[in-house]
Amino acid sequence: MNRPRHRVHFNASPRHSVGVEWEIALVDRSTRDLSNSASRVFDAVGELTGGLNWAPGEPKITKELLRNTVEVVSGVHHTVSEVVDDLSQTLDIVRRAADPLGVDLWCAGTHPFAQWSEQQLTHSEHYDELIDRTQWWGRQMLIWGVHVHVGITHHQKVFPILNSLLLQYPHLLALSASSPMWAGTDTGYASNRAMMFQQLPTAGLPFQFADWTQFEYYVHDQMKTGVFDQLGGMHWDIRPAPKWGTLEVRVCDGVSHRGELRALIALIQCLIVDLDARLDDGEPLPTIPPWHVQENKWRAARYGLDAEIILDADSNERPMTDDLDDLLTRLEPTARRLGCSDELAMVADIPRRGASYQRQRAIAAANDGDLTAVVAGLAEELANDPCDKP
Repeated sequence: MNRPRHRVHFNASPRHSVGVEWEIALVDRSTRDLSNSASRVFDAVGELTGGLNWAPGEPKITKELLRNTVEVVSGVHHTVSEVVDDLSQTLDIVRRAADPLGVDLWCAGTHPFAQWSEQQLTHSEHYDELIDRTQWWGRQMLIWGVHVHVGITHHQKVFPILNSLLLQYPHLLALSASSPMWAGTDTGYASNRAMMFQQLPTAGLPFQFADWTQFEYYVHDQMKTGVFDQLGGMHWDIRPAPKWGTLEVRVCDGVSHRGELRALIALIQCLIVDLDARLDDGEPLPTIPPWHVQENKWRAARYGLDAEIILDADSNERPMTDDLDDLLTRLEPTARRLGCSDELAMVADIPRRGASYQRQRAIAAANDGDLTAVVAGLAEELANDPCDKP
């Protein structure tokens, strides 16, 4: 007997478009603690723009679960430069709105010392249901990330690409890791956000389905049993976004350095386009078992760029940064075709400069453990990024 499945239409993208959602926190300029002022910022943005009904292609902001957060959402673009310029324009408007309120814009995977119990929630049917179901763990989600959408040309390519992209999961997490501290304590992790977020029932690593049909069986089962009633309730670290015709990569911690943002978006776009092209050439894409994917995620979250990662199904291992060098060389022809060679080259600057988690620890050490200095440093980095352009 055939199993029932929930048919999921995928609005395939004719080109490898790119779009980004960038979660930005609001911090009090004096105390450097989080500020539950998103509603006032939204009102001020509305006054600056004459209302929030921006035309397609113009800057957009959306609400998030917590009232200390504004999500900056780009339009649909074809180059990394276009998408980051779009985001930067929106960020400038939000900054102009927040500045008279005594609020600075700030971004990292977690805030170094804020207390989750002091944060106010945004009320909506979706968010209220999430908190009602997840309780303590849901209230703990004091985290920020960057979500990158890349267009996929056919739904049957989605899971072969997703499954193979998991090989580079640890690279993306380690490069973006920016959440070493939680509630005033250094956790010992480069990305505590990654460990926190996977506690939600539909979050964490994706399943490695063989094809789109298997995914539709899964969606049927989840909806029938009430796990979620819409695909947006599936909070995987990498997930298909059928409405937009994209693969959405949600691995990265929050990013305050726009040079790094450009680099990470370029890396993700190049990885997906490269895998798509290899599929077109009839190449079977490499994968590794789920237990290796899980271990690589933990190693990247724990050790960041110092992680030794598992490369293949034969359990061979290699230092992260050594593998990264070879990966960037392999992707350079793809970057040239996409017009993002300069941005992809900026990926190699992150280990040389130090990833955000390393920079945060260095600021704390230089200021006798004063975590307000860490917040101030990241706010300054977001406001005055010296590497905004490649």
